[in-house]
Amino acid sequence: MKPRSLARPALTAISALAALLTLSSLPAQAVGRLADVTIVDRDTGATLPVHYAKGEYWVAGRPGTRYAVTVHNRSGGRVLAVPSVDGVNVLSGETAAWDQRGYVFSPYERYQITGWRKSDSQVAAFEFSSIANSYANRTGRPAHVGVIGVALFREQPPVPSPSVTPEPHRERRENGNSLGGLREDLGRMLPSAPAPAAAAAPPSEAESSARSQSADSVAKAAPAPSARLGTAHGQRETSVVSHTTFTRLQDQPNEVISIRYDSRENLIASGVIREPIARPHVPRAFPQSDNFSYVPDPR
Repeated sequence: MKPRSLARPALTAISALAALLTLSSLPAQAVGRLADVTIVDRDTGATLPVHYAKGEYWVAGRPGTRYAVTVHNRSGGRVLAVPSVDGVNVLSGETAAWDQRGYVFSPYERYQITGWRKSDSQVAAFEFSSIANSYANRTGRPAHVGVIGVALFREQPPVPSPSVTPEPHRERRENGNSLGGLREDLGRMLPSAPAPAAAAAPPSEAESSARSQSADSVAKAAPAPSARLGTAHGQRETSVVSHTTFTRLQDQPNEVISIRYDSRENLIASGVIREPIARPHVPRAFPQSDNFSYVPDPR
């Protein structure tokens, strides 16, 4: 009797196809072009996967855990990042706007923004919590809870003066006169997050339609959503910054990055995260013949 030569090639082809489909459906980790923005679970060190759905980017947070917003400047020049959480500027506590203070990042610098800034040396940690306990709600602004934003500005190139010779080693930082934002003190930086993957590209119209139909079927079987997440005003932590000047290239941001967040249960219930659906049992005419047998484990 000839061996079943088709068994191994068929299995290999199926495995390769499954691997390809798995890779194509994996969520990205980073969002952005001028800078990569990622959300890191500080209790585990894991970068939260980014899911693209309903025209927006989403991450799933765990209630009670601390998180950080990691900004990785991908350009060869300095950039100003104006960060907001739940519609609130994380440096000043004002309702967020583009023209407010932010953090200045050197070329290719990566840094974790870990909390609400309280002073030049302290922050109150970002912590996923209920909306009722979120900083935005406790300050009377619950309308925009559930979104993390970063507005990015390029720097206007300095215009050299022909009559003045620049000093070769002049320090560019100026303490006590913050016109552009805050510059993170490299000596007190937290450990960098792992290198992020490529930014998630929005799907085509056909893919969006297919995903929407799949999401609808999942939502029907998903459990009822739980209370939405917000960001609390956590414990005080050391985070040292210094002041610098920064002249924006333009009034409007060069890029605005927005990432929505909620609990995994809520994202599954709303169809943002699609979990595999168990296929119904299909009767087979020859069930025993359909199953190839392999060497069983010894007893």
